[in-house]
Amino acid sequence: MRLTARSLRQCLLAAALANALSTLAAAPLAGSASPPQAESDALELEAPAPAGSEARALRLLIEAAVGRASQRYLPYARDSARISLDLSHSAAWGHGLRSFVSDRLDQMQPVSGDAPEMVNSLREAYASWQSGDGDTLVEAGRINLRFGPGFGYNPTDFFRDGSLRTLTTVDPVALRENRMGSVMLRAQAIRAGSSFSLAYSPKLAERPSRGGLGLDLGSTNSRARLLAAAAGPISPSLSGRLLAYRDDGAYGALGANLSALVSDAAVMHLEWSGSSEPDLLARSLAGPSARALGAAALRNRLVLGGTYTTLSKWALTAEYQYNGFGLSQSAWAALGATPLAQRAYLQEALRRQELAPRQAYLLHAARKGLLLKSLDLGAYLRINPGDGSRLGWIELRQHWNSADLSLQLQDNRGRPASEFGLLPERRSVQLLGTYYY
Repeated sequence: MRLTARSLRQCLLAAALANALSTLAAAPLAGSASPPQAESDALELEAPAPAGSEARALRLLIEAAVGRASQRYLPYARDSARISLDLSHSAAWGHGLRSFVSDRLDQMQPVSGDAPEMVNSLREAYASWQSGDGDTLVEAGRINLRFGPGFGYNPTDFFRDGSLRTLTTVDPVALRENRMGSVMLRAQAIRAGSSFSLAYSPKLAERPSRGGLGLDLGSTNSRARLLAAAAGPISPSLSGRLLAYRDDGAYGALGANLSALVSDAAVMHLEWSGSSEPDLLARSLAGPSARALGAAALRNRLVLGGTYTTLSKWALTAEYQYNGFGLSQSAWAALGATPLAQRAYLQEALRRQELAPRQAYLLHAARKGLLLKSLDLGAYLRINPGDGSRLGWIELRQHWNSADLSLQLQDNRGRPASEFGLLPERRSVQLLGTYYY
């Protein structure tokens, strides 16, 4: 379970470098605006950072985790360990020019197969220019562009596939934050209270990188892609977004998002996309770098959900998820004759951050200040109604001024050939410490 001495030295060297950078960035440039939050998307004109924001120019966090997981196919449990360095830095250069870098380094043991122990994910590295009136923005570089109000599944998040280099959690919010962005040129404008954006991402590499420390442009920029979006309020309690997507594989999609304030305590969300493309099984059999994937089918993806906040500060979310390109229960059962094909299918769904079954449900609960003001609870349950399997996850997190300590539990249940019953880990526990600098 112990980390190698060489890997530990590499992590400590990265921490020393981050500390040196923080010293250089301690004094902000004269006349600079407040930097964006490190965990936010690339700057959105719909919600600019307020003046005097407490966000810092440089942000560093160090995570250390130890865990143990009982195995479904082995008589003994497996221990695990991880050290992660998470660094983000922003700078304002005057005349509306800004730069932003976000990077994550994960050192993990054990690893499967020939996967590297140390993996670096350059999540974002881009420059931006914003006009003096704040109505026009141009960005260029690696940008983590995320769309969709869905909590556990996002049909209109068109840049998600291939962007996740490491899996350190099953928390869908953390997965969206930790993934790599795509290299792109993006322009956005606000007119009459609505926003319009256009993003172009070129093809820069043919296939994913096998190394752990490279840019891995083959995962995020293996094909040219174009995305146009328009968003704005429909009524005082309803807002929406329309999206149109196209890539050089001749696959196109249309999408729409809606968020509605039903009451002071309830919010509903709807996310839909329709596209013509090969199904997920064809992609899993062809491999991520294949160009010829067979006939395309016109199908839909959908998420419908809502969040209710109680007077006791519980936030409860329920979500229905549908993927027309996923396998039906009968097709999944037929695939069970070849377990290797089932595993390849689930692996491709994970790589694409796609919903594996045709339908699924998700329940999520969160409570800040549980018993203690600084103690938070988060939990969710994924349910596959076709085979009855489910994944449960719960976290207790204690906050201090510059550190967190969390206990995470995960349980995968189902019959041997079901979606979550096929996973090698039956249940796991992880203790995670985080230090913020």
